[in-house]
Amino acid sequence: MIHGTPQAGQAPWRAELAAAVCDPEELLRALGLPAELLPAARRAHRLFPLRVPRAYLARIIPGDPQDPLLRQVLPLDLEERVVPGDARDPVGDLAAQLVPGVLHKYEGRVLLTATGACAIHCRYCFRRHFPYAQANAARDRWRPAVAHLAADPSIREVILSGGDPLTLGDDKLADLTRALEEVPHIKRLRLHTRVPVVIPSRVDEALLDWFGRISLPVVMVLHVNHAREIDEAVVGACTRLRKAGVTLLNQAVLLAGVNDDADTLTQLSERLFEAGVLPYYLHMLDRVAGAAHFAVEETSATGFLDVLRARLPGYLVPRLVREEAGAAAKLPVFAVGVDGGCR
Repeated sequence: MIHGTPQAGQAPWRAELAAAVCDPEELLRALGLPAELLPAARRAHRLFPLRVPRAYLARIIPGDPQDPLLRQVLPLDLEERVVPGDARDPVGDLAAQLVPGVLHKYEGRVLLTATGACAIHCRYCFRRHFPYAQANAARDRWRPAVAHLAADPSIREVILSGGDPLTLGDDKLADLTRALEEVPHIKRLRLHTRVPVVIPSRVDEALLDWFGRISLPVVMVLHVNHAREIDEAVVGACTRLRKAGVTLLNQAVLLAGVNDDADTLTQLSERLFEAGVLPYYLHMLDRVAGAAHFAVEETSATGFLDVLRARLPGYLVPRLVREEAGAAAKLPVFAVGVDGGCR
């Protein structure tokens, strides 16, 4: 978790990170939302803390409790429901952890939880219960994590995740990537991040300079669920990243009340492309405890994708997938009798 107040002389993105809204009452007041939402919001906040950067808050329509951006961050009493089949570790992260912070699920690539901190707390997060204090490679834990990677020549790609790796300072990112660059069999670096979307000022000259000094090809997978999350500041951040040689992809989560209709998903793909980002995955919700109210039926999901395939060129149609603990890869989700072909 990140706490604090802005300090004089901080980089603008650090000041924004520190100034995020972390109190349910402040969130409701800032958006002109009914006070009767507060008791439930406080209870859910105790289960999983609220955190919303003000740059993201500014894109939410005031006075609308059903706003699709608000739904992603507003704590609700529905999070207290106990739903059979939901779990605290729905995708088997802990079973895949070989040393602290290293998750090895799939052949040829590993995920490094470089930090437990996020710039925004999404209420559907599949790691909302993850024990980051014991299970990340931050600070002095990087060395054993990198040593493990160096000892396994089958690993060709390292994915920096968390938390969110771009909540780390540029110096810490540089230290980590220098260590990874010294491992000859690592060929690619991937970052999974929401920070350029929720705090676009993070993509500053210092970060771009870091990208310019990395010898590995860099892929950045953003997380955007709705077209309205992409304002002009986000487009600018994406443009700067592309000019720095970063390949930009997007993974979204299919969420009830947020993007569970074909029109919204079509607009998302179009807006992503305008920003220079290719749709990559559309995830079925991971069944994490506290997020069942976001679930969408697979039959509905495949119907949405049928519409997208008819409307959009294949490169703008994300792959609909779900993750299952212990599976060798993300599992494609197809309608009965559909082979997933695209045009």
